[in-house]
Order: sequence, then structure tokens, then C-alpha cells
Amino acid sequence: MGKKGKNKFRSQSSAPAAAFVAASVDTPVNEQAFDIDADIDVNAENEVDLEIEPVPVVDAAPASPFLILADYEQRSLAHVAGLPEQLDAPGLWRGVGFRVGGHRLAAGFGEVVEILPMPALTPIPGAATWMLGVANVRGSLLPVVDLKQFLEGERTVLHERQRVLVVRQPGGDVAVTIDQLYGQRSFVDEDGIDVTAFAEGRYTHFVDRAYRMDGQDWGVFSLDRLARTPEFRQAAA
Repeated sequence: MGKKGKNKFRSQSSAPAAAFVAASVDTPVNEQAFDIDADIDVNAENEVDLEIEPVPVVDAAPASPFLILADYEQRSLAHVAGLPEQLDAPGLWRGVGFRVGGHRLAAGFGEVVEILPMPALTPIPGAATWMLGVANVRGSLLPVVDLKQFLEGERTVLHERQRVLVVRQPGGDVAVTIDQLYGQRSFVDEDGIDVTAFAEGRYTHFVDRAYRMDGQDWGVFSLDRLARTPEFRQAAA
């Protein structure tokens, strides 16, 4: 018989395999690490006695929700058979899908700094109507723009699950509101459609290509071009 430990675990001869699925983005939780140094005694009832000594964990700075989403995505993709070949397929485009008004849009991963819940806002007197205000995010002032109102002239109805996309622009980041977040979206060239059938009004300045997938039209929206638009920059600076 081995020496008895402080904690007892009951082993099972066959445990069901668990598949990792990233369905949502939650606040990261530090896991307790253990240093296992013990003799193991397995008896007729499959009881295993272990001497476990906890090891202190050093808290790291919390990652942004966008980085957590990207990490979950990479770990889940690793479990999908045949997907690496698809990701390297010619003509494949991938990005973050979202909705503004009645338009389903997608922006490249490299254009989105992070995704945040709607922060508390301080209005800016005399600012453009689509400039909602500024928010204090981790000690930095972040201008927040109503993207729907900028593009369509119609105010966004804010709700408790509202999300904003943080976009890099010269002079500092800026956040834009979206009506719905879809997560990762992938398109291939054969799904492409005439962009003029998708984009109208101000959308024509920021959407260069469009796709049809599962009966729904998507436009690839350039957040980088938006951030370099003089009217947008002057109000969001």
C-alpha cells in the first residue's frame, strides 16, 4: 500500500472524451496549478491516493475579449479534421462578422483592435450628432461613434448587450457601435457577388466586395478606410 494523501480521487477505467467548443467569450479565470509528488496506491475499488501540494499562481493581466475569442478560435480549429487545408485554400477570406442596421458586414481581423461592451459615455458638447461621446477605458479616453448614424443618418437604439469595435486610427483608437456581433466569418471567391447590388449610399465608400452565403449577402467593410476619412477623423480625434 502507498502512503495516504490529503486528497482522494476515484479513477475510472474509461472516461468519455470531451470536445472543446468555444461558444462564447467570458472573463478569463486563473486555474489553480498543482505540483504532484506522491506514491500512488490503486486498490480494488480503483481509489487513488495522492499527496498534492498546491503551488501559488501569479495572476497575469486579463486579456481583452477579442484576444480571448481569437485564442478559443485557434484551439477549436485545431480539433476540426481537414480544416487547415481549407484555411490555406486560395481565395479564402476570413474576418469578424457584424451587423449595422440591415447590412451584414465583415471586417478583417487586423482592423479590429478589440471588441468591448458599450462603455459609460461622457457627451461632447457641439460634436457631430453621430459622435456619442468619450469613454474612459483602462485610463485612456476612447471616442465612441454611432456607426449606423454616420453611414445611414439613423440613430442606433442602444441596448444592454450592445458591443463596440475598437479601431486603430492616427492619433488614437476609436470605437464604433454595431447592432449585432456574429463572430468569425469565412468566404471564398466563388461566393462573390456584384458589390453594387449590396452597397449603396455611404456604404459604397467602404465596401469593395460582397459575398452571398446561405442566402444572405455580406459586404467586406474597410474599418481602416473609415478611420482615414477626413470627416470621421476630425470628429473622432
